[in-house]
Amino acid sequence: AAGLVGSLREVTIHERQRESWQLRKGVSDVGEEVDYDEELYVASNMVIWSKGSKNQASTVYKAFTVDSPVLQALWCDFIIPQEKSEKADGCDEVVEKCICILQNSCINVHSIEGKDYIAALPFQVANVWPTKYGLLFERSSSSHEVPPSPPREPLPTMFSMLHPLDEITPLVCKSGGVFGSARVQYVADYTLRIVFLNAEPSIVMTYDTVQSLHTVWALRRVKPEEQNTVLKFSEQMGTPQHMATSSSLTAHLRSLSKGDSPVGSPFQNYSSIHSQSRSVSSPSMQSRSPSISNMAALSRSHSPALGVHSFSGVQRFNFSSSAQSPKRHSITHSPNSASSDSFLITETEPIIPELCIDHLWTETVTNMRLEKNSQASKVFITTDLCGQKFLCFLGIDTLLVLEGSGNLVLYSGVVRVGKVFIPGLPAPSLTMSNQMPRPSTPLDSVSTPSKPLNKHLGPIEEGVLLSPVPELRDTSKIHDSTYIEDCTFQQLGTFIHALRDPVHNRVTLELSNNTMVRITIPEIATSELVKRCLQGIKAILPKEIAVQMLVKWYNAYNAPGGPSYHSEWNLFVTCLMNMMGYNTERLSWTRNLDFEGSLSPVIAPKKARPSETGSDEDWEYLLSSDYHRNFESHPVAKALRLDPLEVLAPKDDFSQSLSLDSSTLLFTHIPAVFFVLHLIYEELKLNSLMGEGIRSLVVVLVQLARDLKLEAYIDYYYRDYPALVKTSRQTCIIDQVQTGFMHHPSFFSAEPPSIFQWLSSCLKGEGVQPYPYLPGVCERSKLVVLSVVLYILGDENAVSNEASHYLCKITSGNDALIPSYFSHSTSVSSLAEKLVIWMTNVGFTLRDLESLPFGVALPIRDAIYYCREQPASDWPEAVCLLIGRQDLSKQACEGNLQKGKSVILSSDIPSGTESEEDEDGMNDMNEEVMSLIWSEDLRVQEVRRLLQSARPVRVNVVQMPEASDHEYIEEKENRLLQLCQRTMALPVGRGMFTLFSYHPVPTEQLPIPKLNLTGRAPPRNTTVDLNSGNIDVPPNMACWASFHNGVAAGLKIAPASQIDSAWIVYNKPKIAELANEYAGFLMALGLNGHLTKLATLNIHDYLTKGHEMTSIGLLLGVSAAKLGTMDMAITRLLSIHIPALLPPTSTELDVPHNVQVAAVIGIGLVYQGTAHRHTAEVLLAEIGRPPGPEMEYCTDRESYSLASGLALGMVCLGHGSNLIGMSDLNVPEQLYQYMVGGHRRFQAGMHREKHKSPSYQIKEGDTINVDVTCPGATLALAMIYLKTNNRSIADWLQAPDTMYLLDFVKPEFLLLRTLARCLILWDDILPNSKWVNSNVPQIIRENSISLHATELPSSEDLSLETLAQAHVYIIAGACLSLGFRFAGSENLAAFKCLYKYATDFLKCLSAPTASITGHYNLETCLSVLLLSLAMVMAGSGNLKVLQLCRFMHKKTGGEMNYGFHLAHHMALGLLFLGGGRYSLSTSNSSIAALLCALYPHFPVHSTDNRYHLQALRHLYVLAAEPRLLTPVDVDSNTPCYALIEVTYKGTQWYAEATEELMAPTLLPELHLLKQIRVKGPRYWELLIDLTKGTNHLKSILSKGGVLYVKLRAGQLSYKEDPMGWRSLLAQTVTHRNSEARAFKAVRRLERREMSETFELWQIKLVLEFFSSRSHQERMSRNPNRGLFMNSEFLPVMKCTIDNTLDQWLQAGGDVSLHSYLSGQPTEESQLSMLACFLIYHSVPTPGQLAAGGLEGSTSFSELLLKFKQLNMPVRALLRLAPLLLRNPQSMVL
Repeated sequence: AAGLVGSLREVTIHERQRESWQLRKGVSDVGEEVDYDEELYVASNMVIWSKGSKNQASTVYKAFTVDSPVLQALWCDFIIPQEKSEKADGCDEVVEKCICILQNSCINVHSIEGKDYIAALPFQVANVWPTKYGLLFERSSSSHEVPPSPPREPLPTMFSMLHPLDEITPLVCKSGGVFGSARVQYVADYTLRIVFLNAEPSIVMTYDTVQSLHTVWALRRVKPEEQNTVLKFSEQMGTPQHMATSSSLTAHLRSLSKGDSPVGSPFQNYSSIHSQSRSVSSPSMQSRSPSISNMAALSRSHSPALGVHSFSGVQRFNFSSSAQSPKRHSITHSPNSASSDSFLITETEPIIPELCIDHLWTETVTNMRLEKNSQASKVFITTDLCGQKFLCFLGIDTLLVLEGSGNLVLYSGVVRVGKVFIPGLPAPSLTMSNQMPRPSTPLDSVSTPSKPLNKHLGPIEEGVLLSPVPELRDTSKIHDSTYIEDCTFQQLGTFIHALRDPVHNRVTLELSNNTMVRITIPEIATSELVKRCLQGIKAILPKEIAVQMLVKWYNAYNAPGGPSYHSEWNLFVTCLMNMMGYNTERLSWTRNLDFEGSLSPVIAPKKARPSETGSDEDWEYLLSSDYHRNFESHPVAKALRLDPLEVLAPKDDFSQSLSLDSSTLLFTHIPAVFFVLHLIYEELKLNSLMGEGIRSLVVVLVQLARDLKLEAYIDYYYRDYPALVKTSRQTCIIDQVQTGFMHHPSFFSAEPPSIFQWLSSCLKGEGVQPYPYLPGVCERSKLVVLSVVLYILGDENAVSNEASHYLCKITSGNDALIPSYFSHSTSVSSLAEKLVIWMTNVGFTLRDLESLPFGVALPIRDAIYYCREQPASDWPEAVCLLIGRQDLSKQACEGNLQKGKSVILSSDIPSGTESEEDEDGMNDMNEEVMSLIWSEDLRVQEVRRLLQSARPVRVNVVQMPEASDHEYIEEKENRLLQLCQRTMALPVGRGMFTLFSYHPVPTEQLPIPKLNLTGRAPPRNTTVDLNSGNIDVPPNMACWASFHNGVAAGLKIAPASQIDSAWIVYNKPKIAELANEYAGFLMALGLNGHLTKLATLNIHDYLTKGHEMTSIGLLLGVSAAKLGTMDMAITRLLSIHIPALLPPTSTELDVPHNVQVAAVIGIGLVYQGTAHRHTAEVLLAEIGRPPGPEMEYCTDRESYSLASGLALGMVCLGHGSNLIGMSDLNVPEQLYQYMVGGHRRFQAGMHREKHKSPSYQIKEGDTINVDVTCPGATLALAMIYLKTNNRSIADWLQAPDTMYLLDFVKPEFLLLRTLARCLILWDDILPNSKWVNSNVPQIIRENSISLHATELPSSEDLSLETLAQAHVYIIAGACLSLGFRFAGSENLAAFKCLYKYATDFLKCLSAPTASITGHYNLETCLSVLLLSLAMVMAGSGNLKVLQLCRFMHKKTGGEMNYGFHLAHHMALGLLFLGGGRYSLSTSNSSIAALLCALYPHFPVHSTDNRYHLQALRHLYVLAAEPRLLTPVDVDSNTPCYALIEVTYKGTQWYAEATEELMAPTLLPELHLLKQIRVKGPRYWELLIDLTKGTNHLKSILSKGGVLYVKLRAGQLSYKEDPMGWRSLLAQTVTHRNSEARAFKAVRRLERREMSETFELWQIKLVLEFFSSRSHQERMSRNPNRGLFMNSEFLPVMKCTIDNTLDQWLQAGGDVSLHSYLSGQPTEESQLSMLACFLIYHSVPTPGQLAAGGLEGSTSFSELLLKFKQLNMPVRALLRLAPLLLRNPQSMVL
């Protein structure tokens, strides 16, 4: 940004004074740590936002230009209020990051997402402050207000705005008043100025200009009761006298507080804003209400809590200086004014305050500060190195910390750290003068923010900073050295005269020559080890000493020319030893530490030197230095033949012993520091990556242990690092007298705490002492201890509450409670599960597990191994990752994504062939999954071929010799016309096949494949066209076909797609011919739920066009989208199109008949299942609507009546006899009458006038026309009594059993009656032909004609034709009900039964007796059977049904009309519903939808809507549900095969049963299932339990059915290895990680190369774990549970170690062991093996042996008793006995 600033400066020279800028720490979009600064630069009316840092070029991020000069620009985060419903799901509040630009009259807010708002300001703003909640405004107080001349209440001065669309509301304050009660009132004091505001903690500091006092407040949201108090005040409108007294009271308060009361509240107890509106002088001000606020009210409802519809607040805050009219002093001045007054009160409403400030602290009044305007020039919050927070403010009378000499001094809190040295700036040589700035109260009491503060602390004009770093977050951020942007200094006398823009640890210096430099203040430590040690020491020392220690270290570490990374530890050790009083110059090992990593002999900062003058030791020191050694070996030295110098130093080591300086800072705390370092040493052992650090640390520990004479510790370190800890080392004498001064902390233990020893005791089941740990430093130790306690000792309370039994916490100060980690939300049964879930809650991950040593990690791995076998399906994502079940974690993570597109839903790879061929609308199917489901043949390609309608058809006509060319052309066109009947029927089936398979691109139109009605005639492939005029083509033939084509295209869109209103409108075609397709597209969008996004405006727009198809599509679509919601807006929309629902007096609208039908069905859908009385009543009447006086309803009455019946059935769906409040309508009786005929009842209701006139052209008289009303009434009864098993109603629907009655019923209606009867007696339906035949009355059964009869039997009294027709229709009806009952179940019995009947009907068609029954009837029945078969096998792609459909596809001549083709291709579509991903449901609502879609009367030609509206055929979508479960391999992210086991719940027909399926497969309906399991052996098991609820599985299925599975190691997928032979082979070679590591360790021991005993400990822990009681118990409970170490492996390991150690003992090891036990020095070569022996056999230290008094023992049994206390295993004792008894023979006892 600097370059940009420069260029701007050149341009706007005259506006130089106008520019300003502020910086903040960079904030990344995701919220992770980023290390750059962001700058907002303001110059006149521009704002430039840039980012950059020293290692990253600055870039301009955004630039804004506004109309008037910018007063202020700032960052602010607004919280977007969530809807109530969403809050219930517990989602966090959404934050909108914004930038706000303040101008004179308005404030612009731009959010990062790209929204921008402009809020008009109702007053002049002096200052804006960003807060945690939104913006805070200070109103600039204009002079005419001070003091208020009429005694009226002052106006509020501080306001808040929580969101740019919200209103600006006044701030209230709550202060401890003088009289003790806390009052709540508006902030209305104009003498109050904000000087500082901080967001986290949310604090405001104000300054009272009259009293010159600073006050600190906490800012928070208002509580509802406080809102009410303030508003109540506003309602108690006082008299003028009251007002006068109250204001004088304030004056009194103020004078009081000026003198002696420190808590005098500077706020007024005035509450009413109304009073201001009373004294408004000119009425013109009332009208100045900006419209923007009203728009805001429209766009978002305000303050839902109190439901106040507030509009613009301008009339309330008109602070314009218009003269107050003198007449208004007295409110009761004239009647006229009083009346206007009441008008005003009604006009305004109270504004509800949003934020409140609580009084925290006011500074005491000092006499020093009486001079005017001593407002703090700077206020900020700082954190010192120990994490205490201070709020600092500087007055004018305190000297700034930026000293006069131009030096910068760093402070930590209030402790001076030291000068800041800046390379490249000449330091002026003036003397330093330094006075302390005054700190105020530390902030601990106020709030402890969760993260340290890095906000800009105040507007810094001439700045200063009190802390080394505004934020040292845990002292962990690093910069090795200071940095400078390149700048040159002309004259030598430059000095720093101000600081500004502190961000994190960077700050800008303003120099006296007007240049600016940005520097970084270095961090406190870089290496992990040093950070750990500092953290530990800081925690243990008293705060003040800790700060001094850190300051010393900081100065040493950041001395000019600071150290390089790898010598940091050496520097730290030296610094620490010096602070403890060691003379590091003289101590041999610290003396040789290399600080620079270079040849320079200069060591450490000079401060470490004891004296300035030289001494002999300096010379010796030089001789022993690395520098000298390097120099001696240098080729130059050899060339000059320099003699090597003798090094005398080692002699001195023993001759003089060094003593400690007891006056140093840390001397008294040496034991505490030592113990902490020891704990850190133990902590680092638990991280296998910190080996280097452990070795460095042990050297320091050994030195300290030696000097503190802690034998046990020395022995302990020796056992850990035999090679490092040599016996001869320098000790420093500590005076006995001084030892008394040392502070031995209570937690110091004589026995060294050892984490491995502790775990070992736990595993052996011995009693354990609590393990000491430092909170925040030894987190791993704590974790390991608790996990072992939980898993091995089985103590479940260890992790759920304060874990004091096993851990003792070490702190210098007060204890903080451990939070309870254990959340009981998930289902937990075993200890292993408890452990795993607890570890995840604590934040333990797989990476942490990898770095734990293998012995320690073993119990945790064991638990994980156990959980991995049998996980619960509801564990959170993190747990699944920890146990290595990525399949589960990915499932959990996908489940959380609201609209995540799933892996499988869309495959983007178009197959090669498609590019040449036209769009056939089926290219977006997911080939990958379909090829898994139907892997053995090409049935999917076949379906595509059958359903495509975008290419011309082949017209194959042979030219007869006698036919002329013209006749031949006509013949070809007639043939094409026949074929087109089929082509036009295809789109409905295609829509089923491609259902929900595509996510559209929002920027492109949806491709709709064209409907191709041309043909090609072989052999020359000439085009045949219907438009040549040779034959008569029906008008509008293709209009419904293109409607269906549009629906099919629209149904491809998956419900989860991102679609908005604009995209829907954008798809509207330009050409009028395509309007029908668009109408279908709209209907499809309604069916998949997207039409709810279409704006009301657009819906209205489409309906006014008056295009019939568009209206039909839109009305049906909108209703389907609002299924069962009783939505009022939609009801109104539909009612306009239904005359019966309009009031009788309304104008008759000319609504096309088909639109009325669609609207009636729409009403049924919107009110589905609600049993809404009025709707039901109207629909009941509409079933029998007469044709009307002017014959307006005489055509296509059947479809309207049917629609009314279907709609009535939907409204009362399944309610049966419990139709509450409808008994007087006699619904069933009325329907029965419609069904069988009779006299028309008297029409009740408002429409009776229309039905009076008898002048009908159709002579119905007053009888019901059954032909019209029967179908609707029958289906209405079926739906109302659906599944109720109501016998009495079912008997009405019985087929007539006498010839006489049969003659009265149309055979077609028998199909409907049978269907209705079976649907009511739902539970009686059985999938066998016996049951189907039982529906046929006896008279028909006895007289049925056999298929093979050649001539007909003649009969006088029976009409065989009637009987034959009745027979086939009843059978078809029964079969259709079978299809409904078993829809989507793939029930084998039902399939076989239906398939048998279908083939029977096929035979009938070709039998000679077909003419009796009638071809048309047989074709209808066959179509019905085909649909029933397809319903049962929906989505399964069954081959036999496919063959039937293909056979029917090829029949094009004769009786085959458009309707039959429609039925056959719908069957084909159902069979492959959604490409095999969807199936049908049998819920009530699905059955209703299917009845509409599959109504068994098919249209005769493509424009036929007489009996049934064609658009309803698409309602099957409402019955489709996703039921495909697709396993996806989590590692390769591809679909695969997996074996799943499905368990059915028991029902009255069958007991509980399990079935194995190979997924991907369609699941049965979920309510029938108990559980689903992914079965091994190839994949990890996974259980989905449906007894707890099906929501989890439902959400998986709706997101594409993706079930993540994970292959076990060494297994191959079913695709690569179908028989499972190769997997067996692969299994034998799986490697095991921890075995390998243990094995290496044993080999190293055999070769005697153990320099440290770390790995031996691990093996010991492994062996102890497997022999531990808890593990043995687990194995006995679960014997077949796999071990994860081979059972043969452990004994082999054990033997090898025993042998190696025994060989060593015999080969002279016993000598060194003896000398160890008696406390004599051992020879060096034996040290490491001895240590291994001691560790492996848990030998006690010599000190413990001596204490046990073992010397005098004579027999082994005596030893055994004495060793009882020492917990030593017998096998070790057997090996020690000879040495202890001095008599090997007595081993025999």
